[in-house]
Amino acid sequence: MNEISDKVQKGTTTVAIMCKDGVIMAADKKASAGYMIASKDVDKVHIISKYMAITMAGLVSDAQLITKVAKAELRLKKIRNQKEPNVKEAANLVGNILYQNIRKFSTIPGIVSFLLGGKDNRGYHIYELGIDGSVTEVKTFVSTGSGSTMAYGVLETLYKEDLSVKEGTELVIKAISAAMRRDMATGEGVDVFLVDNSGVKKIVGKKIVSELK
Repeated sequence: MNEISDKVQKGTTTVAIMCKDGVIMAADKKASAGYMIASKDVDKVHIISKYMAITMAGLVSDAQLITKVAKAELRLKKIRNQKEPNVKEAANLVGNILYQNIRKFSTIPGIVSFLLGGKDNRGYHIYELGIDGSVTEVKTFVSTGSGSTMAYGVLETLYKEDLSVKEGTELVIKAISAAMRRDMATGEGVDVFLVDNSGVKKIVGKKIVSELK
């Protein structure tokens, strides 16, 4: 089992924070396989609908499949109901998939978690979707992955209510940078996405120096 697990890409740091004008989501770019860097350019933030994005942490194969299934299910739901699904519906959908995924028999446990950020007619929302299928709404900030402990130290210290998008972007980059300094599975750069009134868009995608200023 350990030999198989060591060959599977894993390890990451993802962050989502609430701002006064939207939700900001970020993740690093490295994928690891044991002590080897498997990739230096992995996309860990994905757009699943016009007003929703998701971050992934855990086994890449499971995360990619669940993301594809969720994206397709949300499209079907929109067609059937003739309206965009709200963020809570999307969170429950992914939570149900995760619940079934972790409980199916497999030689490789499907350990993966997500952060879901989005906007609907009720406002902006962030949900933490645990590996066990749990669905938890977050009002301020949240982080997942192997580097989340370091990221939380920055978020707990510097986060404040009513952050602007500019301030929020700077904060998530600082949080990812802190994780890069101490977590060997986090690194190579950062992708930052913004969910606002116009939808989801990528606002930062670059290499960053792993220093906290």
